[in-house]
Amino acid sequence: MEYTHYELLHEIFSQIVPFDQVELDLAYQYFTFQTYKPKDYIFSCGDVVHDIHFIIDGIGRYFYVDKEGNERNKSLVRKGGAFSSVSSLVEGSPSPFFTQAITPCTIGSIEYECLIKLSKSNCNWGDFLRKVFERLVLKKEEREAGFLLLSAKERYEQFLVEFGEESRLIPLRHVAMYIGVTDVTLSRIRREMGLT
Repeated sequence: MEYTHYELLHEIFSQIVPFDQVELDLAYQYFTFQTYKPKDYIFSCGDVVHDIHFIIDGIGRYFYVDKEGNERNKSLVRKGGAFSSVSSLVEGSPSPFFTQAITPCTIGSIEYECLIKLSKSNCNWGDFLRKVFERLVLKKEEREAGFLLLSAKERYEQFLVEFGEESRLIPLRHVAMYIGVTDVTLSRIRREMGLT
């Protein structure tokens, strides 16, 4: 079973940086694997996060809970993405948000300090860490631009392009929160697009 996990990590990581097997073997000793059922938390608001959790199968979400108990999706993550809290990793502060599996998820986790150690001893691991952070910043910029420049319908269309066939696996209430609309508005958009 672990062999399959390592194969999936190899497939995902090699899309980011052209690792050879020796370089990947350097890191495998630091990884642990866990499976999550839908609605399981990967970590919660208030936790101090020390690991980066790479999704090797499934879809999950980052979300906030406001003072009234309302959930707001910060981001949706699928295979090849990762869960962590940069403020926890860098400053040691508690995570301001929750992370949760939406579908069954398999996750490979590595302590951030181990990833830093790898990045200092190997150029490809250094490139990998840099590209993980670059992807995070790019996704944040694109999401911000979407909220500032696109209509709700355009944000939904963008979501459908980004997630493709996997979009059907995500409950519509999570999609509505992700694109910043109510369930009723998303239903209207879907009806206008002939999707219901």
